Amino acid sequence: MASKYIIVVGGVLSGVGKGIATSSIGKIVENYGYSTTALKIDPYINYDAGTLRPTEHGEVWVTDDGGEIDQDLGNYERFLSKDIPKKNSITTGQVYKSIIDRERAGKYLGQTVQFIPHIPEEIIRRIKEAAEGFDVVVVEIGGTIGDYENMPYLFAVRSLIRMEGKENLAIVMISYLPVPSHIDEMKTKPTQQAIKQLSEHGVYPDIILCRAKKPLDPIRRKKIETYANIEADCVISAPDTDCIYEVPINFERENLGKKLLDKLELPPKKKPDWSKWTDLLDGMMNPRVTVNVAMVCKYLDIGKFSLKDSYFSVSRALKDAGAADKVGVHIEWIDAKDIEKEGTDRLAGVDGIIVPGGFGEEELEGKIESIRYARENKIPFLGLCLGMQLALVEYARNVMDLAGANTVEADPATPHKVVNFYGMQEKLLENKEIGATMRLGAMPHS
Repeated sequence: MASKYIIVVGGVLSGVGKGIATSSIGKIVENYGYSTTALKIDPYINYDAGTLRPTEHGEVWVTDDGGEIDQDLGNYERFLSKDIPKKNSITTGQVYKSIIDRERAGKYLGQTVQFIPHIPEEIIRRIKEAAEGFDVVVVEIGGTIGDYENMPYLFAVRSLIRMEGKENLAIVMISYLPVPSHIDEMKTKPTQQAIKQLSEHGVYPDIILCRAKKPLDPIRRKKIETYANIEADCVISAPDTDCIYEVPINFERENLGKKLLDKLELPPKKKPDWSKWTDLLDGMMNPRVTVNVAMVCKYLDIGKFSLKDSYFSVSRALKDAGAADKVGVHIEWIDAKDIEKEGTDRLAGVDGIIVPGGFGEEELEGKIESIRYARENKIPFLGLCLGMQLALVEYARNVMDLAGANTVEADPATPHKVVNFYGMQEKLLENKEIGATMRLGAMPHS
């Protein structure tokens, strides 16, 4: 059969949980017996996430085939238990670059290349390419409905509805319902405005996921039903949860999967079995014992706030691995610059130390001191990417007595280059190709 499409869009604010909602929807549909994949659209002009600041966009997820992708694809992989290829990430930069490259190569045969029809056509081509071989593709559009950057994608969705037929697409909007502290009442007005903005693009939601601190009550549900002109049972409560893996279970309590299948005219192929999923969830929620792991990082602070999404996959890997044995993992988030200023006292009593990746010379000494502390006190240590490189630097300095040993990325003039660029990287850097200097993804060791 031809692929069906579930489009997930966001209203009110970013960071509302579209990635987890998309992952959950994919898992739910898959549990009904349909092969499913997920795709992320990011409206920024960057070609990929490789050069984006982690404290603004979260970590960079590296796919098996070497793509530097938005962290939401990591969630897709965790929920669907399958590798997601880099073609499942679409950015505005990729779309325009493809069209310009094609124009420069004479592929348009003298046509005037314009926003319409060429940009939506390229977006649709990429969505269809990602959908090949799957019954259902869940497409997450980043940002919010009101963003100017999302206009090309909403236009493409409208075109896709016309091309494929309404029965082959379902539109899911996830919106935030704030509860202002001075009145302690859940407000629907921002969601109403988001619905209005979406409808102005000729796209109408089939399902509305209402994200909030508390479950949706009947009064608020009725308001949204009336404003969106959809059935009340298509307004789904999406309250905060203690664990992201609770989300699909919560959705299924309101029969979200069956409602999506009905919209797509798909009969269930099997009865969903959530037993393994709930076992994993129980291991996380009810651990037998808890271990404390220090994560010594550099991408934590953003202004007066803290963002731990820079290392989301590392923290998830720790907690997911622990869940299998009902071991809880408490992460002590430590900024490396605090180690530089205050010493290693904060590391006392931890069961393990992780130094994850990063770039640049800032805060390296704090990481190196943390590694030294782990070695000298025989604390289990894991270095990831830069963290592993700095373990070599620490050993060279403090065990081999190679004073000034360093990575050339931080100190090109170091007398002991224990970490260096390899040949291909040097050529790329000479050509200012900063976004293509790492070997990424699965590859044979050489």
